[in-house]
Amino acid sequence: MPGDRHQAFVALGANLEDPVAQVRAAGAALAGLPESRLLCLSSLYRTAPVGIHGQPDFINAVAALATDLDPAALLDALFSIERRFGRRREFHHAPRTLDLDLLLHDERVVDSPHLRLPHPRMHLRAFVLTPLLEIAPLCRIPGRGSAAAWLPAVSLQRVEKLPSQSR
Repeated sequence: MPGDRHQAFVALGANLEDPVAQVRAAGAALAGLPESRLLCLSSLYRTAPVGIHGQPDFINAVAALATDLDPAALLDALFSIERRFGRRREFHHAPRTLDLDLLLHDERVVDSPHLRLPHPRMHLRAFVLTPLLEIAPLCRIPGRGSAAAWLPAVSLQRVEKLPSQSR
């Protein structure tokens, strides 16, 4: 696509209604975003839920996009995909059919009531860092440095790469 000006990274996660299929279908939905191109989708990873225990494990991945959309427009498009997948925001850390988080948009730093970039907890989550570093090993988090430098801090969080046929 001729006008690709921005690189964005999006975290994908699901733990309801066949989460492997949900994350795979969400990857396809990201490929259909307007004014955007899906550059890469990481492997799928099985991870323990964060916050509320006693819910099913999550399936997570990270996608790299080339996009002409500004961060707010991209976030709106991600929310639209979540709604199509039946996402409800009943309570914080609730089980979900799909969660799409905008992690990075170039080197932008945004702090508004509706959007924070980089994602404020991405460096504390193995389920984000592991797939992110798989597709962007040299990735840097604005204000925090190398994403890889944060891996030791999350090394006790369970992240299991699914076999490639599960992707």
